[in-house]
Amino acid sequence: MRKLLMIGAAAVTVVGLGAATTAGQTPRNEAYRLLGLFGDALTIVERDYVVPVDDKKLVEAALQGMMGALDPHSSYMPLKDYGELRERTEGQYSGVGLTISSEGGLVKIISPMDGGPAARAGVQAGDVISSIEGQSASGLTVSQVSEKLRGAAGTNVKVTFLRDGEEPREVTLTREIIKIDSVTGRVEGDYGVLRISTFNENTGRELSDAIAKLKAENPALKGYVIDLRNNGGGLLDAAIAVSDTFLERGEIVSQRGRQPNQILRYAAKPGDLTGGLPLVVLVNYGSASASEIVAGALKDHQRATIVGLTSFGKGSVQSVIPLRGGADGALSITTARYYTPSGASIQKIGIEPDLEVARSFAEAKIVSRSNFIYSEAAYATALDASIGAERKGPHTPHEAPSEAYDKEKDYQLERAFDVLRAGGKLTQLAAAPEGIVVTAPGTAMAAVETSDAPSE
Repeated sequence: MRKLLMIGAAAVTVVGLGAATTAGQTPRNEAYRLLGLFGDALTIVERDYVVPVDDKKLVEAALQGMMGALDPHSSYMPLKDYGELRERTEGQYSGVGLTISSEGGLVKIISPMDGGPAARAGVQAGDVISSIEGQSASGLTVSQVSEKLRGAAGTNVKVTFLRDGEEPREVTLTREIIKIDSVTGRVEGDYGVLRISTFNENTGRELSDAIAKLKAENPALKGYVIDLRNNGGGLLDAAIAVSDTFLERGEIVSQRGRQPNQILRYAAKPGDLTGGLPLVVLVNYGSASASEIVAGALKDHQRATIVGLTSFGKGSVQSVIPLRGGADGALSITTARYYTPSGASIQKIGIEPDLEVARSFAEAKIVSRSNFIYSEAAYATALDASIGAERKGPHTPHEAPSEAYDKEKDYQLERAFDVLRAGGKLTQLAAAPEGIVVTAPGTAMAAVETSDAPSE
C-alpha cells in the first residue's frame, strides 16, 4: 500500500515508459532500446574498468542519478534507507536530528528537529553541510549524507556547516536515539502554545491529548498559538488530521496528479477541539510541506492568522512504493501537487503570513538578501507552481527586532500573543513596540541597519 509523504527530504520515483521517441518507434519500444543501452554500458564497465566493480552499487547509483534528474524530492531508497524512513514516520530513530535536501551538489538543512543534537548545537534551516569527518560532502546524495550522519547512539560525528555571511563552523555531534514527540503543549498566561515539530503517525492523537491537557490546566484559555516553525513536514494523513482538529467543515487540501481525473479532495469533519477560540499559526522558511497544508487550510478558511515569514514552498506529494515487497528498497515518487482550499498552489511559492515578522535582526538580514536559499524556489529542478505565480524575492520583512533586542526573547511568539489579545484580528492589533524596526514593503535592508527606532 502506498504511503503518502509530504517530507522536505528527498524522495524517489521511476521514469515512465512514455519517454520521448524516435521516428517509427512506439514509446515502449524506445524505452526498451534505452534499457538495452544501459545494459550495454554496464557490460562494458564490468569488462573493461581498471578494477572489479560492484554491480549492485553501480545500479543503485544509476537509479539515484535518474531520480535526481526529476525533481529535488525524487530518489531511490536502498533497503537500509527505506527502513530508516519507516522508523522516522513511526516516531523514533538514531541520528543527529536533521531534515535535509539536495540541490546542485549541495546538501542543505530544511529543518533541525526539536531537541536533537543538531538543534542543540545551533544548526539552522538553510545551513549547508560542507564536510563530514573531514571529507567533502559536495556531490553526495541525500542518502549518502544520511548514511554518514546516522550511527549508533553515543558515537560522534564531525560536521562542518556553512551559513550565509559567516565562516565555516565545525561541530561535533553526538548521535542519539531521536524520540520524536511530534506535539508538545504549554500554557502561557491566557493562551495555549502547541508546538508541532513533525507530522508522523502519532501526531493527530498527540495533538488531541495536548489540547485536552491544556484545557485541564486552564479551562479559561482564550486562544492558541500553533507553532510550525522549522517543521519540515511528514505524513499527509497527519497534516489532514491536524487541520481537521481546528475546522468544523470544508475542504482541507486537494491533491492533483498528472491526469485531469487524478484529483483527491480531503474535507474536515464536524468538531473543533478548541471550540472556535482564536488561533495564530507561526511559520518560517523552515516550515515545509505538511506544515504548509495546515497553515494554508486554516488561512483560507479564515480560521487562523498566520504570523512569521513565508514558508518553504514545497507543494508536492510523494508516494513511497516498495520494490519487490520492500526487499529491494523503495521508490518515493512525486505523484501530485497539492492545493489549498482556495485553489492556490503552494509549490515554489509558500504560505505568505498575514503579519510578516522576523524573529531576529539577523534573520531579517538573511531574508532581505537571500531568502531563496531557504526555499523550494532555489532548486533548479523544482516543479513549477502550475498557476503562474512566483515567490516573493529578497525583501525586508515588515517587522524585525533591532540589534539591541533581547536575543533570549521570541519576537514572533510575542506578536502571536498580541494578535490573540486583539481577538485574532489584525485590524485591532496594536503597533509594534519600541525597539522594533517597521518597514514599508520593498524597503532596503541597508536603510534598516542604521535605525534602532521604529519608523513608519
